[in-house]
This record gives sequence, C-alpha cells and structure tokens, in this order.
Amino acid sequence: MNGGPIGIFDSGVGGLSVWRQVVHCLPSESTFYVADQAHVPYGHRSADEIQSYCLAIADHLVRQGCKAIVVACNTASAVALEPLRDRFPSLPILGLEPAVKPAVQLTRSGVVGVMATPATFQGQLYRATVGRTASAVQVVEQVCTGLADLVEQGDLEGPHCDAVLQGFLAPMLAAGADTIVLGCTHYPFVIEAIRRLVGPSMAVLDPAPAVAKHLSDVLRQADLLAPPGAEAEHRFFTSADPASFDRAVARLVGAQCSSAALMWRSGPELCQR
Repeated sequence: MNGGPIGIFDSGVGGLSVWRQVVHCLPSESTFYVADQAHVPYGHRSADEIQSYCLAIADHLVRQGCKAIVVACNTASAVALEPLRDRFPSLPILGLEPAVKPAVQLTRSGVVGVMATPATFQGQLYRATVGRTASAVQVVEQVCTGLADLVEQGDLEGPHCDAVLQGFLAPMLAAGADTIVLGCTHYPFVIEAIRRLVGPSMAVLDPAPAVAKHLSDVLRQADLLAPPGAEAEHRFFTSADPASFDRAVARLVGAQCSSAALMWRSGPELCQR
C-alpha cells in the first residue's frame, strides 16, 4: 500500500487548499482528488445527505487503492468523519476541524472569531472542540453563507468580494476579535483579501498546513510513506464539468490537469466516465 495514492475530497475546489499543502509537505506522495461539485456547497445540506455523499466518495477512493483519506471539508468532517471511520476501521481517515485551539493560544483580547458554515457550527466535532479548548475565551461564530460559492466561481478579489467579506468580518471585529479562524477549506483562497481588510494586527488561521503535517505523521507511524524520490502522480475528478474544474485548479493552485468526470448513478454510487 505504500505506493497507493492519498485520497482527498471536498464538495468542490475548497479542498485544493489542503491538497496544495499535502503536495508541499509530501512531495513523493501521489494523490487522488475528488470534487463533488454536483452537490456543492455541502453547508446547507442535511446530515443524511452529506453522509451519503461522503460514504459514496470514500467507497470510490478505496476502490482506487487509496492508502489514506483526507476529508478536506470542514462541513463533511463535522457530520461524516465518524461514519467514514466506522466503515473503514483499518484505513487512516483524517478530517478537519476549525483551528480553535491555536486561536485560543494566540488571542490577546480573549475574543476569537470563527468563519464557517451552519453545518460545521452544528456538528458535534466543532462543539466538542470549542467545549474542550475555548472555555476561557469568547467565540464569535460567523456563518458565511455564499462565500464558498464565490470561491467556486473564482470571485476572489475586487469590490464585490470585499463587500461580502466585510459583511462577515464586521460582527467579529465589533466584538473585539483579534484572531480569526477559517473554518471552511474554501476560505483560504480569500485569505489575502481578509488580511487586507482586517489589517496586520489580526491573526488569520488556515488549518491546512497542520493537516498536512498530521497526515505525514500518521503515514510515517503506519509505515505507509512512499519511498523518498518516488514519482508522484496527481489525479483529479469532479462530479460536474471537468473543463470548468480544470480551469479552477489552474487558477487556484497553478496546477495544469485534465480531470475526469465522476457521475452519480442509481443511489449514491459513483462511477467514472
């Protein structure tokens, strides 16, 4: 299994913010990225829907020989991580949770802002993290409806993007937050715009580098690392339009690819075409 790829999936292009950190941290590892753009965004969907999509994608990744899976979506991690681990108990499966703990360690004002989707905020994973690590600070939860859609559309800068971001940032700034947590993998693609709007004194946390480091540690402990110098292959799949996705990959992470389509057939089962 050492030569198998790392499976990474998200509802759309947001998980590419995790993918690029994995590739940077583990340059010898091959990857298999799935964007479920037919159902993006996950943030407003029911837990049952999200679990169904995630289990189908994970089944597909396992059939492709993936040696580990990264759920590169905070919403999916919040509601589907444990069902995925129950289905594949011997497979390393990593998820994401908002970086509340490091934010608590960084804050000087005692106020931390978290930008995320409703499903992430309602998930047991997020609630447990806040209860365990943030009892001594005020956590301002900001639902960012539509922000993932902007990233999917490539609207990453300019007056419209700034106006949307300012609407989300204002309540956290008014509450005195000096640290902001990006609780969705789409949001790091507008991190420079956020930093420009909030100023240099605000810490803005992207959890993707820590996820890549943790993945490296997990693979090393399981003796699943690819041999140093192995030639990595990166494959991309989408459940929507491959040409549009290829343009997004080039725009967001600078990688040139020719993705294939994954279509939904009877039930939630994925098939390649």
